[in-house]
Amino acid sequence: MAAFVAKQMLGSKMNAVKGLGGNDSEDGDTKDKDDEAERERLEAIKEAEDRRKEKHRKMEAERENMRQDIRDKYNIKKKEEAPEAETQKEPDNPLMRKKKTPEELAKEAEEADQDELTKLKNTLETQVNEWKSQIESKCVIQ
Repeated sequence: MAAFVAKQMLGSKMNAVKGLGGNDSEDGDTKDKDDEAERERLEAIKEAEDRRKEKHRKMEAERENMRQDIRDKYNIKKKEEAPEAETQKEPDNPLMRKKKTPEELAKEAEEADQDELTKLKNTLETQVNEWKSQIESKCVIQ
């Protein structure tokens, strides 16, 4: 594995030095080799990631077995976690919050419009009531 990593690190630098010679006949061949090396590198990365995931899956299974043994030993009931509660909770970082659907955005815009109309209506009603009281105070019926 170490040899593979060293080859990957030094290989691109060595290829750059080899390319200075000016042999155009080897360009097609080196491209094929580079493509092959890139495929091997990606395959090695994927394989390593799969091994890592499998290792962590096994470790978590072992931990869960140990937890269950402790629960059984001390007669502790397992807590049931609701995944919905976690998704409902607003994240601390506003960039990570759940994106709103177009329906939700339209509903919020409609509510904002209603709020504006309600405010306008209330201000008009208060002005009319003030004018009414002023007129009534000036006009006294005898």
